[in-house]
Amino acid sequence: MECQVGRLHVIAGCMSSGKTGELIRLLSRHAVVGDSVVVYKHNVDSRDGSKARSRLGTEMEARVVGSSAEIMAAGCRVVAIEEAQFFDEGLVDVVRRLLRDGNIVYATGLNQDFRGEPFGVMPTLMALADDISLLTAICQKCHAAGTRTQRIVDGKPAPWDSPLIWVGGADYYEARCPDCHEVPGRPEV
Repeated sequence: MECQVGRLHVIAGCMSSGKTGELIRLLSRHAVVGDSVVVYKHNVDSRDGSKARSRLGTEMEARVVGSSAEIMAAGCRVVAIEEAQFFDEGLVDVVRRLLRDGNIVYATGLNQDFRGEPFGVMPTLMALADDISLLTAICQKCHAAGTRTQRIVDGKPAPWDSPLIWVGGADYYEARCPDCHEVPGRPEV
């Protein structure tokens, strides 16, 4: 029996927590049962071209788009959105439309920016989700559970007033636990 109502599964966490690997694993299960799948990624993420690629090397072809308005089911039952934090606020309405149309939607993204603050549309998507996989990494300083994304610039933690969007991988980011996460210049609360 085919579901009439869509479902949203959000895969969130810090850098190096395995979000893309988990997405690819889940999408592969759909492919096994014959579900058609489409993956979207934002063009601000120029890493890996038109591939959604995990740090472990698994990958899937993705459609590269510049805004949420370009995301559609395209005749597919399963729609995946990689790095959702890069998309505009319109992504929430796009996801709602896909769900109303009965699609299964997956969205991955950083739940917090490098400052440790909620990142873009991710908090809203997490609130709308039917399922959430909140992944952790290993802190690259003390080896505790890493839940934060540490931006590194010139070998030092990036200051609070650094640009919010700065695309990079291990060259600019490390997973950190809350105790090892540093943001110089953080405003006092």
